[in-house]
Amino acid sequence: MNNLVGKTEEQPQDELQLVVFFLQGEEFAVDIQKVREVLKLPPITRLPQSLDFIEGVINLRGEVIPVLDLRKRFRLNDAAKGDKARIIIVEIEEGMVGLIVDSVTEVLQLNPSAIEPPPRRLAGTRPEFISGVGKLGNRLIIILHLEKILSTEEQLELEHMQLAESERVALN
Repeated sequence: MNNLVGKTEEQPQDELQLVVFFLQGEEFAVDIQKVREVLKLPPITRLPQSLDFIEGVINLRGEVIPVLDLRKRFRLNDAAKGDKARIIIVEIEEGMVGLIVDSVTEVLQLNPSAIEPPPRRLAGTRPEFISGVGKLGNRLIIILHLEKILSTEEQLELEHMQLAESERVALN
């Protein structure tokens, strides 16, 4: 599933197309229109004094892309990254961000009628991260609200770090 691009074949307008992935044994998804690529884990350059869930940055065809570990962001158990771990490159606001996930499993079409609003109260979670819960047979798929993954302050800090790293790379 390398180099998965957000451009897809024609689909019925009432269907939502999602990229489905696993985090700690649970299924999550993001709207495929926000996905630019899916990559095997490349070398990640660590950034000093960054937020704990920011793994660092990668160089993607000359562009410096910040990378977030979704396990850490969602306060899930941190685990070694296996062979199936991937980085999903997504568009958030006006930039691209990489999201480290345990594995990417499929591209799925889901009828909006199969999507429930997020539960109002979930112990230990921040409901603003979730745009809905998709039901497909016995499966429950948590659909993420990408624009809410980072607060405005975190987005600004990420942009600052990304700019500093881009300048450092340009000087070398």
